[in-house]
Amino acid sequence: MASGFFAILDDIAALMDDVAINAKLATKKTAGILGDDLAVNAEKSTGFVSSREIPVLWAITKGSFINKLIIVPITLLLNIFLPTAITALLILGGFYLAFEGVEKIAEYFFHKKQPAQQEAAGAVNQDTVLEKTKIKSAVTTDFILSVEIVIIALSTVLNKSLSVQILTVSLVSIIATVGVYGIVALVVRMDDFGFKLIEKSERKGILNTLGQALVNALPIIIKVFAVVGTIALLLVSGGIFAHNIEYLHHILPGWPTIVKEFTLGVLGGACALVFITLIKKTLSQFKK
Repeated sequence: MASGFFAILDDIAALMDDVAINAKLATKKTAGILGDDLAVNAEKSTGFVSSREIPVLWAITKGSFINKLIIVPITLLLNIFLPTAITALLILGGFYLAFEGVEKIAEYFFHKKQPAQQEAAGAVNQDTVLEKTKIKSAVTTDFILSVEIVIIALSTVLNKSLSVQILTVSLVSIIATVGVYGIVALVVRMDDFGFKLIEKSERKGILNTLGQALVNALPIIIKVFAVVGTIALLLVSGGIFAHNIEYLHHILPGWPTIVKEFTLGVLGGACALVFITLIKKTLSQFKK
């Protein structure tokens, strides 16, 4: 009886050891996507008043956990019964990410700001709408990026048992969400930490200098995240197209990979933007 119990413990320990090794390998393979996920979601989680930053980030984090709860079992089932569907879903997700990236660029160059009086009059409503829109957009983008993270993690353990696959993919998913949004939380509260250092130092000495640096650095970091996040969207989407569409995989062999993937992302996003714009205009015509 005792020997059977210890044998079970030994099997569990061996399983956990196998999962830990494979999770480490999978995390290394998904590091690039995790970096893109961090850049994209840090940009989407900022731009709010200080009191709303953590509630917004927590809403996005909960959405990310729900995404993983949906994606992990569906991906495992599709891998068993319909593996080709995974590629199709990745490509559709790639078009969404590319659309988001190109839309940001188009808004930057062509979006007209409202007059100051209109902005002031609707400031409260605009903040509420902006918050809901950013949360929805962040959770949707997280869903697409999570699909790729889960699929890459699964690809590292395809030759393993189903139990190892489930535990490895689940562990990587948890690490991805906790790691990404934990770092984002530190970034968005950086200025608050800086203000506390300034107060504690009584505005003198090294703590004051550090506090001032943190406060002054946050707006710059947010702007950097906005740019890096947009580039990340286009690179990830271009990478999806290049790796999952056979023709695109072999096109432009002499180009550097990063340039090729960025170009494919821009082209895919432009096509998606034109397509969606035409649909919106068509629907608006019918409504009239």
